[in-house]
Amino acid sequence: MARYRGPKSRIARKFKEAIFGPDKVLAKKAYGPGMHGPNKRRNKQSEYAVQLQEKQKVKYTYGILERQFAKMYTHAAHAKGVTGEVLLQLIESRLDNVVYRMGIAPTRDAARQLVGHRHITVNGKVVNIASYTVRPGDKVGVREKSKSMEVIVVALSARTNKYPWLDWNSQTMEGTFIARPNREEIPENFKEQLIVELYSK
Repeated sequence: MARYRGPKSRIARKFKEAIFGPDKVLAKKAYGPGMHGPNKRRNKQSEYAVQLQEKQKVKYTYGILERQFAKMYTHAAHAKGVTGEVLLQLIESRLDNVVYRMGIAPTRDAARQLVGHRHITVNGKVVNIASYTVRPGDKVGVREKSKSMEVIVVALSARTNKYPWLDWNSQTMEGTFIARPNREEIPENFKEQLIVELYSK
């Protein structure tokens, strides 16, 4: 399955949650998309449908493809700790997500583009793979030639969220990935246990 590039409001309405950030459309139409409107007959879902929807919500939020997601789940299932929490920690460790969390880019899509266009460095070396796994202690920053880019300057000037597992130096435009976040530190509203149950079938 290719990465979704259609209307984001439609996906947000599907999950009845602003997974891509504030959404005016969702505020007006807090029900699923479709020509029949808020049809009550659609509300009853099977256990499998609920589990699948939760997996899809995580995939859309982070912009991860099916094969990538399956590989990360396999890795999480064989690692020590609670599988669902380890899965989210692995996803949070992706380079594109770290760039977004540090405030270098306004959205995860923009972060993925910055990484792909070689504007981001890890430990001083340019890395252009969005799925690259950042490890505790790694330093993620903006390449010297890219520090004056408007999209980066604007994003950093609007930076408000600070996360305990990340340290940012605004002078050098470089941050440190201190550690993988604990589940309670990840702000997104996910029910990762449903994903574990889905893959356990």
